[in-house]
Amino acid sequence: MNGAFESTVERFGPPRHHTGRAILAGVDGSDTAMRAAAFAFGMARREGGRLIVAFVCRPALGPAVAASVELDTAAQLYEELREQIRAAAEELEVPVSFLKMFGDPYTALRDTADRSQVDTVVVGASQQAGHRFAGSVATKLIRTGHWPVLVVP
Repeated sequence: MNGAFESTVERFGPPRHHTGRAILAGVDGSDTAMRAAAFAFGMARREGGRLIVAFVCRPALGPAVAASVELDTAAQLYEELREQIRAAAEELEVPVSFLKMFGDPYTALRDTADRSQVDTVVVGASQQAGHRFAGSVATKLIRTGHWPVLVVP
C-alpha cells in the first residue's frame, strides 16, 4: 500500500473558475456527509462556484493488525468516494478539488477552509451520541466563526 499515508489532491470536472464562491464539504462516507456533499454540489453549481471535498482519515491507533485493517478500509472507502465525486463533478459540470488528508477532522477542515479562503463550509450532522457532550466537528467549526457553516441532517 505505497503512499497510503500521503495526502493527495485531485481535480475533477471543468477547469476551476477564479470567480465565484468556494465551498468546502467534508465527507466520511456517512449518510449525513453524503447528503452534505450533494447539497454542496448543488450550491456550487447554482452559484457558479468551485467545490472542495475533503476526506479526512483519522490516524489508526492500536495494534498493528487493527491499524492495517483500518487503513485498508479507509483506502477502499476513499476509492469509492473518489469515483462518486468524479462522476458528480463531470455530470454536474462543477469544478472539484478532492482532498485526502490524515488527522483530526475538525483541524483538517478548519485549516483547509482557512487556507483555501472558502465562503462556506458544509458538513453532515453527527450521528454519534457522545458528541452531545464533547462537541461534534460541525459544532466546533461553527464556534470557530471564520465562515458560515451549513449542517445537513
